[in-house]
Amino acid sequence: MSTFTIKRVDRLVGMSVLGSLLMVWLVLTGFDAMTQLVRQLHNVGKNGYTLNNAIVYVLVTFPRRAYEMFGNAALIGGLLGLGGLASTGELTALRAAGMSRLRIAASAAGVIGVLIVGVVVLGETAAPWGDQQAQAMQLRLKAGNLGMATNSGLWARDGNNIINAKAAMLSARGTVQLADVRVFTMTDDGQLSRFDWARTAEHEGSQWMLHDVRSSVLDAQGVHTRKSDTQSWQSSLDPQVLAQNMIQPQYLSMRDLLSNMAYKERNGESPGSYAVAFWGRALYPLNVLVLVLCAMPFAFGTLRSGGLGKRMFVGMLLAIGWYFLQQALVNFGTVYGVPALPANLLPAMVLALAAWLYFRRHA
Repeated sequence: MSTFTIKRVDRLVGMSVLGSLLMVWLVLTGFDAMTQLVRQLHNVGKNGYTLNNAIVYVLVTFPRRAYEMFGNAALIGGLLGLGGLASTGELTALRAAGMSRLRIAASAAGVIGVLIVGVVVLGETAAPWGDQQAQAMQLRLKAGNLGMATNSGLWARDGNNIINAKAAMLSARGTVQLADVRVFTMTDDGQLSRFDWARTAEHEGSQWMLHDVRSSVLDAQGVHTRKSDTQSWQSSLDPQVLAQNMIQPQYLSMRDLLSNMAYKERNGESPGSYAVAFWGRALYPLNVLVLVLCAMPFAFGTLRSGGLGKRMFVGMLLAIGWYFLQQALVNFGTVYGVPALPANLLPAMVLALAAWLYFRRHA
């Protein structure tokens, strides 16, 4: 039991890794944010988009950028932290004192594990909220009659029609699908003359189709209601604009992903990209920790005599290699019908096996 007690050497390793990680995290996230700000500046002046809007866009998406960059920051920061100890001889002294490589790596991974808790909370709260606000701004930029409210869904004005859809998502065929759609038809003097509710609306061919429709017409004699399975819907809503500006599954919270998955399953559709994104989020802490542990051996090897640039180069190579390995395995699983959980879990298991073999060999 004493092997896992936090000691002074654990604090030494942890603080070294923490300092390097925070520095790299700030640099990576800041660089990504500045790059996006430059892109947003090109939109200033279009449809009333101002410099303040561009700055707000970057600020509200900063939590998501921090969430996405944490894995790379943990990898590079871990290498830099242990590399710094190696360059001063402290890492060699720890090894000479009998501290195993696994224990040193565990000390580095421990401080990263504590940070992951806060990062996951950030990714499930502020990050999705910020992305919703950012996507609403982009909708207004590309189509002035569209807007997105956090709690009430998509709103649009189409002539005398006011449209509200509680959710917008991509269907299994890759087309835009609106759920829980309400269409309010107004007269020229602002009175409600017709109300249509549809379970879903989907753009098929060159027109929108409403499914499971209930229509109510208001006139001097009262309200007349009829139901129909399908009904064509003449609307100027541009499905391409909606598709380009909908919040992508990887930017949704796990709760929203589960809701979308359940909705698709109730309608006999495959959860598809929503399931892949959900398990990617659920396994995020495991992926980060395993990646960091796989990078630790480089700090014990030839990097003792290497410099800052060499350690960062190796860290970036590992991050890029990991990204392509993960994407390849997940895409392979999607194409060949492998369930989303094992498809997302396999890359982490591959890295975990590699780390286990190394630390077993160098116990």
